[in-house]
Formats: sequence, C-alpha cells, structure tokens
Amino acid sequence: MKIRTKRAALPAPNKFWTLAILLGPAFILFSVFVIFPVFQAAVFSLFKWNGLGPMKDFRGFANYVQFFSDTIVHKALSHNFIIAVISLAAELPLAMTLALIVSDKKFKGSIFFRTFFFLPYMLSEVITGVLWQFIYHPQYGLVKGFFSLFFPAVQAPALMGNPSTVLGAILVVIIWKYFGLHMTIYIAGLQDIPQEQIEAARIDGASRSQVFWSVILPGLKTAVQLSVFFSIIGSFQLFDLVWAMGKGDPVNAGETIVTYMYKSGLIRFNIGYGSTIAVCIFFICLAFSILYQRLLVKETR
Repeated sequence: MKIRTKRAALPAPNKFWTLAILLGPAFILFSVFVIFPVFQAAVFSLFKWNGLGPMKDFRGFANYVQFFSDTIVHKALSHNFIIAVISLAAELPLAMTLALIVSDKKFKGSIFFRTFFFLPYMLSEVITGVLWQFIYHPQYGLVKGFFSLFFPAVQAPALMGNPSTVLGAILVVIIWKYFGLHMTIYIAGLQDIPQEQIEAARIDGASRSQVFWSVILPGLKTAVQLSVFFSIIGSFQLFDLVWAMGKGDPVNAGETIVTYMYKSGLIRFNIGYGSTIAVCIFFICLAFSILYQRLLVKETR
C-alpha cells in the first residue's frame, strides 16, 4: 500500500526579485549607454573644454545662450524641419501607394517588388551616401550620363557642390532609402484589416477611393502613427547619410543639427559646446515623444 505524502507548498516568488532578474540586465545596459551619457553630456555642457585635461573653465549656461543665438544652429534645425516635412508629404504617401499596389493579390510579382523596394533600407547609411556621391558626380556619375544622353549640349550640374541644390539632392536620397521601411509597416498594417470589410464596402457600391478613405486608412491608423513617429524622430537624428555625402557642406547648405554637433565637438575640439547641442537634441526629441504620446492617448479616449 502506497502512502501519499503531501508536498510542502512552495513559497510564492517575490515580485521584486522576479522583476530585478528579468529587467536588471536591460536596465543596467540602458543606464550605461543612455542615462549615464546624457548626464555626462549635461555636465560637459557647463564647461568650455577641448576634451584634453581637466575641466576648469566653468561657463554655466553660456553654452546654451550661444546655442540659441547660433545662426548655424538655426540653419541646421531648419534643414531638419524641412526633411521632416518632406518625409511626411512625399515619402509616406509614396510608401502607402506602393504598399497598396504590392499587397493586391491580383498583382503578380508582389514578393519580388516588396524585396526590391526594401533593399535600399538594408544598405548602411555610409554605403548609401558614397553610392549617391558617385551617382551625383558631374564628371562620371549617372547624372553626367543622363545629361550626355538627353542634353549633350548642357553641362551636368554639380548637385552636391551647389549650395542651392545640395539639400534637395540629400532629400532625394532620404526618400529613396527610407520609403521601403514605411512601405513594410503599411503592408503589415494592411494584413490586419479584415478582407470582409473591404468586400462588404465594395458590394455596397463604394468606389476605390471611398474604400480607401472609409475602410483601409482607418484600419492603418496605428501603422500611420508609427510611421509618422519614425519619420520625425529620424529626421532629427540624421547623421551618417549626410556626413558620407559631403559633411553638410558647402557652406552648411546641407547641415543637420547632428552633423553640426559632431563638427563642434569632435572636429573643432569644443566638447562643451558639442555636448550642449547633444543635450538640446535630446530634449527636442523627448519633448516631441511626450507630446506625440499624449496626443495618441487623447485620441484613444
């Protein structure tokens, strides 16, 4: 005859230690690589320091006063705003249109075109910048070949050497590189829309435009919100691509706030002022993130 013995009930695990074990490593990495550098940059921004030797020349908020009165900062921020606006006005509609086309079941070769349109995003920013430098080259680039073929009597323009065209040339590259990411986001959003709703709208006599505005676009609300957030935040963090294409020159015509931060801090060895720019960029992105999240919360209520 077997004797059954009751097992002692195991104590319930402590929630604090469970969270500490699960979140501890991530929190440590986040603190080391995000929180600590932010506070360190805030300390550096109060000094005039070249990065060599001890920090002795305390300036207080003089670097911040210089930041708000710096004409190059104003110019760089205006470029960032232009990039953000163009991304919202041109890049996202293009991505939406292509997502609707390649998501159509009747469209043959949709898998090929999804991959083809997404390929530019897979390239690194530096490789993309160098590649488009050769494309824009006025002597042996693709632009030169285009003018030689269609306008042989016209000299190919130096798009990256002319202050009036450099920002437009960079914008073309930005749209070319990043629209595939937004297209993929929209494709994922389209897959969550029940086909029954679209078919029901068509049976009721709705046109394609009416189906889009009344069924598809409301169903893509979350995807559009995510895409807008990535576009605006990414426009203020743009560095590698611009730097590889010409370092924001000539005469700061293609300057962004991050390239100016890099020039000020690491090229001109003005770590204090460069840290000031970094702190201001952090607060700009943080303010936008908080405002955007509050707007989304209000919409969901």
